Amino acid sequence: MTSPLQILQQYWKHTAFRPLQEEIIQTVIQGKDCLALLPTGGGKSVCFQIPGIVLPGVTLVISPLIALMKDQVDALNKKGISAVAIHSGMQKEEVKQVLIDATEKAYQFIYCSPERLESIVFNQYLPHIPFGLLVIDEAHCISQWGYDFRPSYCRILSTKKKLPPIPTIAVTASATPLVLADIRAQLGLNNASVFKQSFVRPNISYSCFETESKINKILTILEKVAGSSIVYCNSRKQCKKIAEALLLQGISADYYHAGLNQLLREQKQYSWIQNKTRVMVCTNAFGMGIDKPDVRTVIHHDIPDCLENYYQEAGRAGRDEKRAFAILLWQQKDLVELKQNGEKKFPPITVIKEVYQAIAEYLQIAVGNGEGIYYDFDFNQFITHFKLDPLLVVNVLRILEQEGHIQFNEQIFLPTQVNFCTDTASLDQFEIMYPSLEPLIKALLRTYAGIFYNRISIYEQSLARVCRTDIATITMQLNQLHAHGIIEYLPKKETPQIHFLLNRASAKFLHINQDHYLERKKLHGQRIASIIQYATTINHCRSNFIGQYFGDDSTLPCGVCDLCLNNKKKEVSTADINQVETILKTSSTKGLLIDALMSATPKISAKKIWAILNFLQAEEKISINEEQLIFWLSAD
Repeated sequence: MTSPLQILQQYWKHTAFRPLQEEIIQTVIQGKDCLALLPTGGGKSVCFQIPGIVLPGVTLVISPLIALMKDQVDALNKKGISAVAIHSGMQKEEVKQVLIDATEKAYQFIYCSPERLESIVFNQYLPHIPFGLLVIDEAHCISQWGYDFRPSYCRILSTKKKLPPIPTIAVTASATPLVLADIRAQLGLNNASVFKQSFVRPNISYSCFETESKINKILTILEKVAGSSIVYCNSRKQCKKIAEALLLQGISADYYHAGLNQLLREQKQYSWIQNKTRVMVCTNAFGMGIDKPDVRTVIHHDIPDCLENYYQEAGRAGRDEKRAFAILLWQQKDLVELKQNGEKKFPPITVIKEVYQAIAEYLQIAVGNGEGIYYDFDFNQFITHFKLDPLLVVNVLRILEQEGHIQFNEQIFLPTQVNFCTDTASLDQFEIMYPSLEPLIKALLRTYAGIFYNRISIYEQSLARVCRTDIATITMQLNQLHAHGIIEYLPKKETPQIHFLLNRASAKFLHINQDHYLERKKLHGQRIASIIQYATTINHCRSNFIGQYFGDDSTLPCGVCDLCLNNKKKEVSTADINQVETILKTSSTKGLLIDALMSATPKISAKKIWAILNFLQAEEKISINEEQLIFWLSAD
């Protein structure tokens, strides 16, 4: 049997495992349940993908985001490992075909949203698929005490009970001790082996700056630290504004948010991954599932509302384990707004009912109707018509999701759907009469198996490549085929949608679990207090603060965050630093051995010399090679 290390080397081209990966993999391969808390960049997917290759049968991966599923499925398929995703953008017949193929072991991995687990068609085929491993990704979503609670995750246990006795692995990047205990209880993993990787990222230097001009600070950071960068913002408008400001200063930048169409988002993302774009200015819609190792800086223009989000986003820096920087910018007004937004995130229950009533009126849903139906939802039109605060509405939609009334997806993508409405003889005759449409007809039939009998998702971009034309021409020809009655053509949708899980209730009788709601509100307030304390503290190592927040009390001061560096600077005088800098500047081309530096500064102790070198290295002013040669890098 091929060993896990051989699989890692063959498919991932890595020579060795990261900390805890091998132990987790061996535990799962031995048929034991496992709960793995691996911080961002810790290689979570490898921990379940390698066991999925080793173990017989199909691996079922439950994941909350279509984009995340798509990225992982694409990556596996590129490696020659058969994988497929089942998500809300697929028609019933497509899902059915995937599941039929799965019964014949056509796939090693099936990625599935938790909502799809509950569908009739999935449960119809569930007993006939030879599953060998169950994976719950982003497992923190199961806890209503966490920052990203999703009610559909709470129903995973019922699916787990329908499966044969196979190992289960639950993975997450960010869970406090309270959430970790809840994950174990909710998934029935009380006897599972628990693995917790350290939250320390020794190559990341964390910093927080109170600044009058955030854009000037961003420019200064990008001037000092070369390489790829992410700038996170809380609003779409701010993303565009900052990207344009960076472009005016000659910095290659672009912006990204959920309001852009899918093709444009993919193009922007690809350009950034290929380093054609240096800086991506974005909302938190960007980054999930993207494994770009050489990000040198992650800058937060705005403060996230919890340390879980901040740590996950900042952790996208330095995945190549080289020095990287995570910087949080803030102003006093940000702290005030953060606290106010906390109140908007958990408004009074009477307000929730008022917004629910407005949604029902806007979508024209009568009391007792709507269950199981998807409704297009023009968010901007809705808030304008009812004169509502956009943040309030987003949060009410999230609360209604958590209470099990609706599902709201801002990034819904329903691909174009096509099926043929004619017989083969009529189609042959049509191709003779309209030869210009024949290439598209042939491309549809050859590219999409079963399209003659079933409604299938098709992709205009792929068809344009096959037909050697552009997307606009393909769209025009699809409309022509539809007008002639040759095909049924349902154009793609990228508008946000609301899916009513229950029939619309009278707002007066809308059920909200008040005790749980108020407890979630209290915990959210505590999370806001923690992120504010993190940003404003002046006497606590940043990395140490993060570790303790997640229950890792073993962390020591990192030595490279802004506060640790300030403490190091206090250990030595400015005169000592200036003396060392002067000596190093004169040796900038050939370098200087550390022993030679100490000989040249006999009045400065070795301990102080090392403190100065650590400080200058963290400030990116020097580099020290394996031969202990110091090189001066700073241009000033």
